[in-house]
Parts: sequence; C-alpha cells; structure tokens
Amino acid sequence: MSADHRDVESVLVPTQHDPSRSYPTMRSLASKGINTVVASENAHPPVFASRFCDERHRVPAAEDDLAAYRDGLLELAAREDVRTAVPLREEDAYVFSRYYDAFDEHLDLVVPPLDALERVHDRMLLAEAAEAAGVPAPETRPLDEVDDWSGGNIVKSRYNLLTDAYVDSYPGGEAGKEKDVIHLRPGETPDVDELCDGMSHVPIVQECVPKDDEYMFAGLYDHGEPLATFQHRQIRGDSYVGGGGVYRKSVSIPELERVARDLLSELDWHGLACIEYMEHAETGEFVLTEINPRMWQSLPATIHAGADFPHYYWLQATGRADEIDPGYDLGTGSHSPRGELVYLASLLTDESPYVDRPGFLRTVGEMLASFYRQPHFDYTHIDDPVVFVSGFGRMIRNRLK
Repeated sequence: MSADHRDVESVLVPTQHDPSRSYPTMRSLASKGINTVVASENAHPPVFASRFCDERHRVPAAEDDLAAYRDGLLELAAREDVRTAVPLREEDAYVFSRYYDAFDEHLDLVVPPLDALERVHDRMLLAEAAEAAGVPAPETRPLDEVDDWSGGNIVKSRYNLLTDAYVDSYPGGEAGKEKDVIHLRPGETPDVDELCDGMSHVPIVQECVPKDDEYMFAGLYDHGEPLATFQHRQIRGDSYVGGGGVYRKSVSIPELERVARDLLSELDWHGLACIEYMEHAETGEFVLTEINPRMWQSLPATIHAGADFPHYYWLQATGRADEIDPGYDLGTGSHSPRGELVYLASLLTDESPYVDRPGFLRTVGEMLASFYRQPHFDYTHIDDPVVFVSGFGRMIRNRLK
C-alpha cells in the first residue's frame, strides 16, 4: 500500500466498457470522500477518464479466465485501505460468492452464498422458488422436455451466467452469457439439438406472457430483511421487444413491493437484487422475469430519484446499515442517451410475433417530448463530461467498423 492511501478508505469497482453501473457507483462514493479503485480488463473504458476515478488498474478478462480475474481482484482487495468491492456484473457476484472465503480475509462483502446465488442464476430453480413463495412466474420447462408447441413460447438460456459450477460440460475456468431470446409462434417447433448445441447447454422454454408494462424492483437485503427498496416503470428498454430500461420513471406500487419481498424472503436473500417484472395484460399480476444479483443498468435513474444504492451498499458493508435512509422521489424520469439510440435501432432490426413494432417516426416524437419533460440523462454531467463523450465516441466507432 502506498503512503497516499494510509489515511483513506477505498472501494474496489470492477468495470467493463459499459459505464451504466460503474460510473454512478464511483461518482456516488468518490463524492463522499471514498477512494475509488477501478479495475477493468479493458485498456480504456470510458470511466477511466472520469474525475471520480481515483485509480486505474488492469485485470484479466473474466470470460477468458475466471481464476485469473479472481486473482487480479484479490491482489487489489489485499490492500489495507480497500474496505469492500461492489458487484456490478454477473461475473463479480459469482466470483465473490464462489470464492467468498478468500475475499473475506481482506474485504467486507455483502453477497449471497453460492447456493442462494445459484437459485437466481438458474431460471429453473428460480421458478421453483417463485412457486414456493406463492408469487406469479411464467411456466418454465427445460427445452428437451417440451412436447406441446401449440401455445406461444420463448426460448432462452437457463442460466444468467454459464460456468462449470452450473453446467458440468462447460469449460472449466471460463464464464459466458447466452443472451439470445427466441420468440416462437404458436405451433412452431424448434430444432432442439441445434439450440442446445448453440447455447452450450439445455435452455429453457417459458410461456409468452401478454404484458402491459415492465417494472424493476431493486433491493438491498440483510439475510432476508430489506434495508432499502426501489421501483421504476420501464417506458423504453434496450429493444422494443424487451431488455434493460433506457427510459424509466420511479414509482411505488404496494402489490409489486409485496411479490418482490415475498420472493426475496423465500430466498433468504443477502445483498443486492434487481428483479424485472411484467404486468400481465389480462390479470394485472406482476409476473417475474428474472433476478440479477448485482447493481443494475438503470442505476443512474435510481440515484437521480434519491435512492443512492452504492452508498447504501458501502454503509452496510462497513457496519453502518442503521444510517441508510431508504426514501426516494416518485415520478422522476431518466434517459440513457446511448440506450435510446439502441432502442431506435431495434425498431429496424428486431422482431417478435408477440410485441407490436412501434412506428419509427411516432417513437422519435415521443422521445423528443420525453426529453423535454424529463431532461435528465445518464452520464451527462457538466462537471464530468468526458465519460459521455468517450462512450459515445466508442459507440460511433463500433458502428462504423
């Protein structure tokens, strides 16, 4: 540890190129005098240019070598000034949980044990947990056990994260994500062998739920008890057929709170949880989509509404959970500029037999109106403009390749 760090407390912030989780985390904590130790497998992620990034470190890529990624984080965690690390992606939650004892020697982590983590990473086990909790979830079956294709169905990965701990045949030491979601028309029979080979495991089939709106519930839990919760309605996502929110408004709906709390209580949850829900178009029920055990893509919108989850996490990890004030403002909206462009692109490229494609020009008009009514954008801070400029420039360069 260098002399510069002897009188400060530091937080370890792992990141990739996408700043949606890392930037609001380090901005929140750095503004409170906490030294941000930012680690990435990428040479020049946008957050490295931020004034709130106190230190920049390279670590091996998690998807290539989980053990090397773990060791790279452990080397930074071993510093006396580093108090905790924030799980910002699936790989972080997995590494911190699977190798908890190694990290616990150096850090105060707030993460679930590996068996609890598997119950949310494995969508079959998650469906079973929802049934045990008595909360709505889509009918979920392994692909190779389905013999009736008469209804509307969706095929997706069984796991949020593929590792050898979950899938015996998956290469040891690697981590992967299978993000393809295949919408099947009623009566359409998929090629089971081809899908299993392409996804490197047996994926799942879920019934297609007719939906009116999509919502997110976020929580920070202490062994089954909520310390802070938050809700927003997703107005636009990464794609018109679904995905993470890119325009959202904070809400507070008692029934959504109930079903989310019942599920997390059943899981005896500990740490961060981001739960995605669909509002059933016919019954009005809030139907579970998935749980992510980490910070969420729309974290800037959450903080904008007054729910500072990075700081809440720090307080819990450092034994000051009693200082958490979990209130937030309702009706506040926030946009991801990059995400809004991706949503527009989805109108030209994506398709689904179950979701009507919005008109392109009408959508542009709705976007402009929402920009006027809710002029708050992720990462566009006048005191720190380089993160947006760097990220936008990279997106344009990738589009031109």
